[in-house]
Amino acid sequence: MNKITFIQLNEHWEAAPNAPSVDVKFSGSTAELWFLLNPGRQKSSSREAATIRFVNCSRWNWDATNDHAWFSGEGRYAKQAPKWGEFYEIVGEEKLGGCVDWEVMNVDPEGARHFLFYFRDETLEFIATDWSIEREVVSPA
Repeated sequence: MNKITFIQLNEHWEAAPNAPSVDVKFSGSTAELWFLLNPGRQKSSSREAATIRFVNCSRWNWDATNDHAWFSGEGRYAKQAPKWGEFYEIVGEEKLGGCVDWEVMNVDPEGARHFLFYFRDETLEFIATDWSIEREVVSPA
């Protein structure tokens, strides 16, 4: 059995802890995950949102595992992930993404990676080759 490693990808930003208003859209094989950022972590007087783009996305999953379930030990990675509410890349899985009810869009491309984001009321996972983030001002704070 392989040792799973969680690499935290969100540095200097995090999702709004109570109401991130999560939305997912697709354009071809690119998945776009939009959410509000935590105003307490921003160095701006404006309210900000972020869009994470997952390139060559082949599968994704939107799960109802929330913070209460995670802290109770429920969910696939509840006893393994270092911290709730963060954005991770999971490395070292025996089967990329494990066995869940994935929404399959394409065959996994060469170099596919597993990304996991814990929000307050849901968990999202994406199998894709890469990701990028873009921030935007949505309103004054």
